[in-house]
Amino acid sequence: MEFTGRIIKALEQRTGVSSRTGNPWKMQDFVIEETVGQFPKRMVFNVFGEDNLNRFNIQEGQEVTVSFDINAREYNSRWYNDIRAWNVVPATPAAPIAAQPAAQPVAAAQPAAPFPPAEQAPAQNTFEATPNEGDDLPF
Repeated sequence: MEFTGRIIKALEQRTGVSSRTGNPWKMQDFVIEETVGQFPKRMVFNVFGEDNLNRFNIQEGQEVTVSFDINAREYNSRWYNDIRAWNVVPATPAAPIAAQPAAQPVAAAQPAAPFPPAEQAPAQNTFEATPNEGDDLPF
């Protein structure tokens, strides 16, 4: 999944040591706000690992596109969502309208020739039923 917006808050880094492997770890949460639409949406996502934090180099005020996975976990009989970023890239701004090539003028369309007048045929009522004449319906 992807989300594009502006980083409005970079929270404090958290560090620790894995109880399973004994290796140190780093994690940081960021708040991103979608910048399009009348009602902006916000999302908190985290980046895990010192190498990812250095590679993404996320700064407040930066426009980015975040690619992420969502996972849920249970703790003390309560469930929590985890939104983990696996890629963060600077957002590509939309090309300004002035930078787009000018449209080529289209030749003025010639008005179509009117349809020839339809020949008037005498109106016939083809649905007029005559009793038992050509009635081959079984009912």
